[in-house]
Amino acid sequence: MLTLEKMGASYGVSPVLTAVDLEIGAGEAVTLLGRNGVGKTTLLRTIAGLHPISTGRLIFEGDDVTAMPAYRRARSGIALVPQGRGIFPHLTVEQNLMLGLSSLTGRQSQPAAEIPPHIFEMFPALQRLRSRKGGVLSGGEQQQLALGRALVTQPRLLLLDEPTEGIQPSIVQQIGEALNRIRTELKIAILLVEQYLRFAWAIADRYYVMQRGRIVRSGETRKETPDLVAHLLNV
Repeated sequence: MLTLEKMGASYGVSPVLTAVDLEIGAGEAVTLLGRNGVGKTTLLRTIAGLHPISTGRLIFEGDDVTAMPAYRRARSGIALVPQGRGIFPHLTVEQNLMLGLSSLTGRQSQPAAEIPPHIFEMFPALQRLRSRKGGVLSGGEQQQLALGRALVTQPRLLLLDEPTEGIQPSIVQQIGEALNRIRTELKIAILLVEQYLRFAWAIADRYYVMQRGRIVRSGETRKETPDLVAHLLNV
């Protein structure tokens, strides 16, 4: 589904990503690991089209999308849930979710006019809070809203940047259960950036470890424990 071929990205003259090779299959969950500042967020933003690719290629569902702008990548089925959630604090939960429908323009002859019922079924709190403004929600509620808004866009690939950051354990468990349902029921592939290794292992089929903008190790989560790669995150 997604293939990165020797992909690079820079900020000015400073390279951040160097010759990154990475693959995600249809309906697969992959986690990207690494300490803060190694380029994980830049990688997600580059895949989503929010940061330019300086070298290499990005292939999505067989098409070269290297030069494709962010709005077209969103319409093609790539959705990003950024670190910090990125919701609109002065809009209600319902209004935030409705904004996600706008990305369907051009993908459907008659885009949906209502929020799909499975969003509220997967995140019941959003139904109860649908008239409340996003800025007054708890961190866990905002994360559920950010996930719900991404799912409204009917993605084929979901990019998640630190979804458990600053969230209480009970909500982390709910998010983990929702992500597994997103994979198994909605057949959406996931690329997860996560510091909490046990959470990542509960979601992902495979992992990549990044150091200084390069992939230094990869493997299958069913064959290796988090302890075997934890030391690489402190380099």
